[in-house]
Amino acid sequence: MGRFASTASLYEHLRPPYPREFFRSVAHKLDLSRESSLIDLGTGPGLLALGFGPYVGRVVGVDPEPAMLDAARLAAARAERHVTLIESNAETLASDIGSFDIVTIGRALHWMDRDLTLALLDRLIAHDGALAICASFSAADGRNSWLDGYNEIRRRWSPAKLWEEAGRGTRTHRDLPAFFRGSSFQPAELVTVETSHLVGLYDLAQRTLTYSSSSPDALGENVEAMLRDVLKHLFSFSRDGAIAETIVSTAQIVKR
Repeated sequence: MGRFASTASLYEHLRPPYPREFFRSVAHKLDLSRESSLIDLGTGPGLLALGFGPYVGRVVGVDPEPAMLDAARLAAARAERHVTLIESNAETLASDIGSFDIVTIGRALHWMDRDLTLALLDRLIAHDGALAICASFSAADGRNSWLDGYNEIRRRWSPAKLWEEAGRGTRTHRDLPAFFRGSSFQPAELVTVETSHLVGLYDLAQRTLTYSSSSPDALGENVEAMLRDVLKHLFSFSRDGAIAETIVSTAQIVKR
């Protein structure tokens, strides 16, 4: 069982959402159409694959975790959209899958082997195609006043090794010029969409369980204790059981 198996039932509904305007903006920037094809690597429950679905023709999602693919399959059925789902690591994807006009990757690049991934992207991305490395996260510039304490509680309860891995993943995600240095690809432009919404107090607490470093699998018998700490911290920021959250959704466009 992979490290995200215990998060699959929560991930889709509790992670910071990608708003419709995000998908619309990226699709417009890349001039996507029903003639376009898309493959989403590390698709998880299919958030990017389904979000971009209305703007392209063929959609493929790839993930090594069966529980995540089951969640993506259910989400696609609810949305009445066809998505081809493949159980595989990105680096070992079959060579006969063809090329795509757009390749998307969410918060998964840091799990991938750099050299193998660069070779894969060279094969997957059509000559005039693009890669979009996407993320949606709570704004960390002070507008979410609850966030620092929230993350500190997560850090305190997370096994040190997993928290260090999460930190390395964040750095990898941000240092894309270094990742693509020496390859035929380079970051082109960044699409950013900011939105605000209200999130339920208990949903925000439960969100901690969707991260690999503080998943039920990682925390074991400490799940309830961590959740009590998180709820205690969040309560003073809530009103009528909800908390305001500003979300930043980004797509770093990468081209040859």
